[in-house]
Amino acid sequence: MKNVINQMRSLYPISDDTICILKKHVELCRFPKRFQLIKADSFCKFAYFIEEGATRSFWLVNGEEITTSFSCEGGIVFSMDELYYNRMSEEFVETLENVVTYKISLDDLLHLFRTNIELANWGRIIHQNEYRRLHRSHKDRLTLSAKERYEEFKRQFPHIYQRVQLGYVASYLGITLPTLSRLRAQK
Repeated sequence: MKNVINQMRSLYPISDDTICILKKHVELCRFPKRFQLIKADSFCKFAYFIEEGATRSFWLVNGEEITTSFSCEGGIVFSMDELYYNRMSEEFVETLENVVTYKISLDDLLHLFRTNIELANWGRIIHQNEYRRLHRSHKDRLTLSAKERYEEFKRQFPHIYQRVQLGYVASYLGITLPTLSRLRAQK
């Protein structure tokens, strides 16, 4: 769990005791590229700490995949609808590479949030950061040029932008693939 623990501790000072508690609730899992960890219109019942590899989250809108986020080493992916509202996910999460994760049941994760102040605070921080990312992404789409959005994307996701298909990046940025290809060629 080296990457997961390092990322957690970069956000909040998680103690060794809390790491031991967390480790008792997770299970090592490996998934191939293009595996759907979370599917829209269903219950997954798990969250996944990403030790190795990358994922993307997306919505299916009129048959088109709209990329909403990316995660990689040290990140966590789950359905917020399911975790907080006991509703089926509206989003898909798929692996972009072979992925090594630590799976935890959402029930166990909620229990740890209720009973462990360190994990509760870490959870609060990841949600604060995600809210800020979503807020900035919305603002960027409204105020920045395509080139500026791409530059911001590279700053926001430095470990992702060279690892994923350009179509996913274009979808996330709200631009066409030819536009993104032109932006990349301008370097």
